[in-house]
Order: sequence, then structure tokens, then C-alpha cells
Amino acid sequence: MSDDLVFSDEQSTSAQGKQLAPWQVLVVDDDPAVHEVTKLVMAGFEMDGRTLEFSHCYSSAEAREFLANRKDIALILLDVVMETDHAGLVLARYIREDLGNINVRIILRTGQPGQAPEEQVIKDYDINDYKEKTDLTRRKLITVFYSGLRGYRDLMRIENARLGLRRSIEAIGQIFTSQSLKSLASSVLEQVNYLLGLNAEGVCAGRMSAYTASTSNGQLTVLAATAAYSELLTGDKVCSLPAEVHVALKRTLDNKVGDHSPHHYAGYFCTSAGSESVIYMTFVDPINTEARDLLEIFSRNVAIAYDSLLLREDTTNAQQSTISILGGVIERRGTAASPHLRRIGDVSALLATHAGMSLHDAELLRIASTLHDVGKTCIPDAILTKSGPLTPEEWEIMKSHSQQGYALLKESPSQTHQMGAIVAHEHHEHWDGSGYPRGLQGEAISLYGRIVAIADVLDSLVCESPYKASWPLQKAIDHLNAHSGTHFDPRLVELVNTSRDAIEKIYAT
Repeated sequence: MSDDLVFSDEQSTSAQGKQLAPWQVLVVDDDPAVHEVTKLVMAGFEMDGRTLEFSHCYSSAEAREFLANRKDIALILLDVVMETDHAGLVLARYIREDLGNINVRIILRTGQPGQAPEEQVIKDYDINDYKEKTDLTRRKLITVFYSGLRGYRDLMRIENARLGLRRSIEAIGQIFTSQSLKSLASSVLEQVNYLLGLNAEGVCAGRMSAYTASTSNGQLTVLAATAAYSELLTGDKVCSLPAEVHVALKRTLDNKVGDHSPHHYAGYFCTSAGSESVIYMTFVDPINTEARDLLEIFSRNVAIAYDSLLLREDTTNAQQSTISILGGVIERRGTAASPHLRRIGDVSALLATHAGMSLHDAELLRIASTLHDVGKTCIPDAILTKSGPLTPEEWEIMKSHSQQGYALLKESPSQTHQMGAIVAHEHHEHWDGSGYPRGLQGEAISLYGRIVAIADVLDSLVCESPYKASWPLQKAIDHLNAHSGTHFDPRLVELVNTSRDAIEKIYAT
């Protein structure tokens, strides 16, 4: 366990020990004495572990300017009569309709109730309470604060849950990337927090083993975190944790059972693949059994999802490596995968991206391009490895590798193989129709085939072979320009010219 958790020399403050942000209250009244009395009466008030912080405006105009830049006000104590007899009412409508702030609780206070009858005001304005200043004793004012702040708290829970659900839904669309899984898990963790009203901070982490051991080396990786621990999501491992968090996590992982107290929870779960995950949270108020059960379900599901992701990535990497190795075997008939194929893939992906292809398709083309000569497996060795010129009959047999490659790959349901079939079939077609096997012309040749045609020729010219010395990169690019519009798609050749620096980096590695 000692290698799993690394600490900074200076321990950070725990989430439980942090002072919660105060409730933001705005007093809008043209009488300075009202401001002072309100602060004095509410001194020492606390709800949900949070104190009060007052802001002060002495006119509706000042309040308009203030509220335009503040979205965190929970409660407004608003005087009706200020610059005008209805200045407070106009401001209340401005807050709701112009600013679109429906969450802040607005309490109207008036010393002249005849100016704005309560029944009419409640009916016509979206306010939350209406009080005469003479009625607001200390006890009643405290009641108003509890009522208003609880209403704001509950609305914000719903709003935060809605935002968390939206983040979860957005992340689901990209769930098979490790970063989006972290985003998804963190959003769900926040939803659990808000929906249960836990007022908690926490982190969910996993330690991978079994088939992922070689990747993660058994170290702890953060899968999800709330705001207090969000900095842990930027790296792959937990780099710094408070001492009490370390103790709880170590005890949980060592004992392989959950560890909790009224104000913290550390849950443990091990997947069928052997991955361990823990969830650690701290709470201002004690939590009940229902909340702990929900957190345990969350931890289990995140661990299972992460296992599935890692298995999929492992499978994908294995498939890609196999395709590259087979491509190399085809290229050299028995030797390891050559840099030629890697460079063709890199150049193809680069041009695909610049040509407007999606990142997903560009990455597929990176792999599929390595299968462009797969049909050569069907060409006899006597022809494929012949040191001298081919006879016309032999050349026809050699050219058949395009159709043979297409036939080998087209039946596969794999997207990579489907794209590889097109590339194998079309990478010897020419823009002017003079290529083979079908004599396709212009955009009748797929974009995949046109891109790989350029990448294949470019790398063949730059690389040394038994038949020629290597060409400088610029000379090879000059050759592409010389055959732009005949052999190659002119637009793609221009992309080669504008991407020269990026291509040069590919050949520098």
C-alpha cells in the first residue's frame, strides 16, 4: 500500500475541516439603520453549518448594478419604497424577468403597507414573502431567514442535480475514453451528493489488477471527485491526500471492507476482474444507512464501468497491434512491422483531419491504411520478390493485389476492415483515371483511397529500397506537386504543402 498513495510534504485541509461558504444575503433599503439592525439581529445565525454574509445596496439602481454581476445571492431583503413608491416592486420584476434569476428568494419589506397592498403584490409579483417592518421581530426575522434559505437550498439542489444529469448524459456519448468516464463518474457522484442532501465532499478511486496490472502497476487511480478533490482528476494517480483520508483508504484497502463513521464513509468493492475501488466522503451532518447503500452502489458501478473500459481499450490496442504486425509481414514477407507502415498511417491520419474527416474516422484510417497491400499475400513469391523487371503477364498478376485485398477484407463487419477494403482496392487509382484496377477518376475514388495513395507514394520515395536511394522529403513533395491533377487529388496535394512542418516531424521520429 505504501507505493499506492503519495503525499506532499504539506498536508491539505480535509473536506470535513473546511469552513463552508456562508449564505449570501443582500439587503436593499434606503435607510442605513435597517441595514445595521438586520445585521445585528441576525448575528450568530447559522443553517446547515453555514453562516451569513451580508451585502448592502441603498437604492434599486445600485441593486440592479450589483445583481447583474452576482449569481450567488440566496436571499434578498427588499424595501418597497425607495427612489419611488414602487422601486422595490420594479426591481423584483427586473430580477425575475430581465436577469432570469428564479432561484434567489425575495422578501419584500415595507414601512408603508398602504403603498403596496399585500394581496395585490403577492398576486402580481414573483416574490416569496411580504412583511411589514414593524412586524419583523427578531424571532420572526429568523423564521424568514430559515424559510427563505431552505427554499433557495432546495432549488439549488434541483438545479445542481439537473446540471449533473446533463453532464452525465453528455459524457455517456463519449464513455469509452478514460477522461469522459471520469467526467461521467464525477457528475453522478455530485448527483448522489445533491439528491441525498449530503452536503459532502469526496473521491472515488480504483486500483487495477488482473489483466490491467501491467498498465496500472497496481497503483491507485482517481475515477471521480467532487469539487474539493477535483484537482486529483488531472493526473493518473493520487498525488496528494490529507492524512485522515490516507488512513481511511489504507484501512479500507488493507481490510477489504468498508470503513465509516457518522461523518465519513469509505466503501470498498472488488470487481470480478480483480479491480479494487474505494469511495471516500466526508459529511457535515451524520449520514444514514440509505445514503451509505447508495454510495456503495455507485462505487460498484463505477468500478465495473472502468473495468469494461480498460478491457475494451486492451482489446482495441491488441487488434491495432495485430493489424500493424500483419501489415509489416505483408510488406516484407516475414519481417517485423516496418516504420513505412507507421508513417503511412500517421500521414494518412494527418491529411484526413485536415481534409475535414472526423477524428474517429481519421484514427480508423491510421490503422486501415496499414492494410493497403494486404492483397500481396495472394501474389506468388516468385513474382513478389523478383529482383528484376516483371513481364507484362507478371505485372498483371502483381496488379491483382488490389482486388485480392478488397476480397479478403470486405466480408469483415469491422469498421477498420471495411475501410481497409476500400483502401486496398483504390490506393492505386489515379485522379485522371489512368490508375488500376477500375480506372476510377476524380471524386469517384473514395477520400480514403486518395489520401492513402499520397501517403504510400510519399513514403516510398522518402524511404530507401533495394531499387532506389532515399529521396529528401522536399524532393518527394515536389514529385507530388508535379503529378497533382493527374496521379493525385490536387486539394490533398495542397494540404501536403501546407502541412509540410507536421509531415517533417513524422519523419523525424
